[in-house]
Amino acid sequence: MKKTSILKRPVSVAMGILLFCSGCSPKPETGSKDDPIGGKSSTSHSSAEPHSHEHAEGQHGGTIVSLGADSYHAEALLETNGTLRLFMLGRDETRVQEVDLQTIKAYARQVEGLDVKNLELVPEPQPGDSAGKTSQFATAIPAELLGKSIRITIPNLVIAGERFRVALDLKADDVHGPMGKSVVSGEEETLYLTPGGKYTAEDIAANGKTIPSVKFKGIRSNHDDKPVKGDRICPISKTKANDQFLWVIDGKSYTFCCPPCIDEYVRAAKEQPDSLLAPETFIKE
Repeated sequence: MKKTSILKRPVSVAMGILLFCSGCSPKPETGSKDDPIGGKSSTSHSSAEPHSHEHAEGQHGGTIVSLGADSYHAEALLETNGTLRLFMLGRDETRVQEVDLQTIKAYARQVEGLDVKNLELVPEPQPGDSAGKTSQFATAIPAELLGKSIRITIPNLVIAGERFRVALDLKADDVHGPMGKSVVSGEEETLYLTPGGKYTAEDIAANGKTIPSVKFKGIRSNHDDKPVKGDRICPISKTKANDQFLWVIDGKSYTFCCPPCIDEYVRAAKEQPDSLLAPETFIKE
């Protein structure tokens, strides 16, 4: 997936996200009293030189976007239940970026409309986040905007004392199935490389003694929430399973829609082993 610098020109990327962001002193966005996010995005940009390079897909199946001149990154994910998640990442987008706890004010409207809805992205710290810090934010998209192409503007996101402004255009059909709780790097190794419950040492060996973020790096999670009869479905999201996301648990092969759902089922195998069902249970009837 190609990512073009915000300094060069706005560019549409996978999941239909257009991104504009700026450094410490953004110019106020033009908009009327009734349309605070403006008819068009008008942001100031940092002074870094234009550049472009490849960006990997995020671990959660969302799209990684750049903040500033690649000073930081974020992974944006819109779930089918209307939840928008923003995962904070560092300059190296494989690293989780903690930021101060803050409620992020945002605005949303239909791309071709003028009716503006106020949003608040609230912090939802992930396991491993430090006290007073978070690496994840979430908000509920208003029901009347679901299924439509929408623009979301975040006028003030603070990271390490710097202020960034972000605008996201989300296409009507660019959504992902509900996610299980994801794990961060160190906890991922603990989860997958230590046996427990019905997740055995034999399972670890069968899976190649590795972790999903390594085994499935670069494989896109295309969540299909309309499986047809006979399709395998993900044990967690109940969307159509992807045969590439296969993981051995309790000596049996399960297929999932994305790595975070594998996290959730392996966690269940270790902590609630009696809750596991046979792989043949997860076939669309």
